[in-house]
Amino acid sequence: MARSREFDPDAALQSALELFWRRGYEATSVADLVEHLGIGRASLYATFGSKHELYLKALDRYGQAQNPLLTRELSPPGPVLPAVRRLVRRFAAEAAADASREQGCLVTNTAVELAPHDAASAGRVRQSWDGLETLLHSALVRAQAQGELSRDRDPLALARMLLVLMQGLRVVGKAAADPARVRDAAEQALALLD
Repeated sequence: MARSREFDPDAALQSALELFWRRGYEATSVADLVEHLGIGRASLYATFGSKHELYLKALDRYGQAQNPLLTRELSPPGPVLPAVRRLVRRFAAEAAADASREQGCLVTNTAVELAPHDAASAGRVRQSWDGLETLLHSALVRAQAQGELSRDRDPLALARMLLVLMQGLRVVGKAAADPARVRDAAEQALALLD
């Protein structure tokens, strides 16, 4: 008869996500995970595979939690550009906040730490950014159809610019102690929507 697991894999995955998010992939050892999750090394490997596989599962979970929030933010009834502006300003505020500075965004952290040399991580980052770009593009197309955005603007190019800006805000916010830097950048980019 097979032994039943003595821990909740879902709770352990969430706990691993939080540890990776706080410390990063390289700074989190398997011993750290075993201690933080309160499970044995064998259970960790049997349930999640390698540390890398666990990280990818945690990254997937992070994306699954973020995507519906972004969809809701960019899909309000009525005018669309105020929602786009709120989203960009939220990214800037989070990037400038002391509490966010340490953790940042798990996807952005992965882009900086792992994506340059890890194809699986790079794929997850691309998937996340493609999704955000698609949401922004759809919102800007709706804004254009509703007369909020000039017909001479390219919604796809604007969506890409906003994506790059938003990710850049997160990177700069992690290192910069001057919140005005990210707020000013966000406002200058948003002026392009006028």
